[in-house]
Order: sequence, then C-alpha cells, then structure tokens
Amino acid sequence: MAATTPVCDFGWQARDFSLPGVDGKTYRLEDVSGPKGTLLMFICNHCPYVQSAIDRIARDAAALRPLGIGVAAINSNDPATYPEDSFENMQVFARRHGLVFPYLYDESQDVARVYGAVCTPDFFGFNAKHELQYRGRIDEAGRNPPTRPGLKRELYEAMRQVAATGAGPRDQVASIGCSIKWRQVA
Repeated sequence: MAATTPVCDFGWQARDFSLPGVDGKTYRLEDVSGPKGTLLMFICNHCPYVQSAIDRIARDAAALRPLGIGVAAINSNDPATYPEDSFENMQVFARRHGLVFPYLYDESQDVARVYGAVCTPDFFGFNAKHELQYRGRIDEAGRNPPTRPGLKRELYEAMRQVAATGAGPRDQVASIGCSIKWRQVA
C-alpha cells in the first residue's frame, strides 16, 4: 500500500536512538551525525520504491559524506509478516547494494514511531543542530527508473543546501513509498 509523507516540520528536533547495524555495531544518533547535518532514511529490503531507488540512494549518500552530512538507514518493518525484511536479509541487501552507510534495525519499531515515519523510503534531513530541514523525496522518478537525463536530485540538492546554510528548501515534494509494516498488536 502506497503512503505519502507529511510536509516538513521545520525545526523538529531529532531524537536519539540505539540500534544495531548490519555490521555488528550499535549506533546512536551522535555516531551517524555529520558536522554539517544528518540524513536518516527509513527503508526496507522488499519495497519496490526502495528497490528502484537504492542505487540513487547509495550514490547520493556517498556524495553527501564529503559535504559533512552523516547518513544512516533504518529498517522498522515487521519481519514476521515480511521475512525479506529480517535482520539477516538486511545484511545481504547491504552487501548486494554496497551500502556505505550504517543500515540499522529498529526491531521494536520505537524509532519509527518517535520519528513519525510513514513509508519506505522516508527521508529526514537534519542540520548540524539536529533540526529537521528536509522531508521530501529523492527525486521525481519515484519507483520508476530515472528516464530523462538531468533529473533533479531533490534529496541531494536539499542536503547540500543544508550543509552550506543550515536551512533546507522551503518547497519540498513529499516522498511516496510502501507503508511501514507495523506489528500486529495482540
């Protein structure tokens, strides 16, 4: 089921977390933050929106690092209903796509709840003070392959602006993707 993120709540303060990564380390917000800002992405392995954009996500994450933006991805989906989103499959996914940023597992789904994550992918771009400045899409291609040359890299450009000025663009287009797969409450 496709879901759309809400508009950016400029200034909303990032919340700390402690989550295991596919590399065997545990990460907190301070561990993934960059000196100029932080990009947290809620993704998963099975979503067709993520699958179609993962190469662009990895490209943009790598390009943001030299600008001082720290990057991490978080999977909050329930693997009981979506086994392809299990921690073990996250490790395979990260290797297969050569992810150069921490890929974290939110088993309790508490981080997704506190951030108000809605879909995969859901992008949260923060400035150096951990104030939300971007909650938009990666680009206009969505789950389609980018077909025209020069497709605007909205996420990259927004985070480049955050790195340079501390503020994100006022005009943002919401991300769309598969809804977070929440655990069934007994």
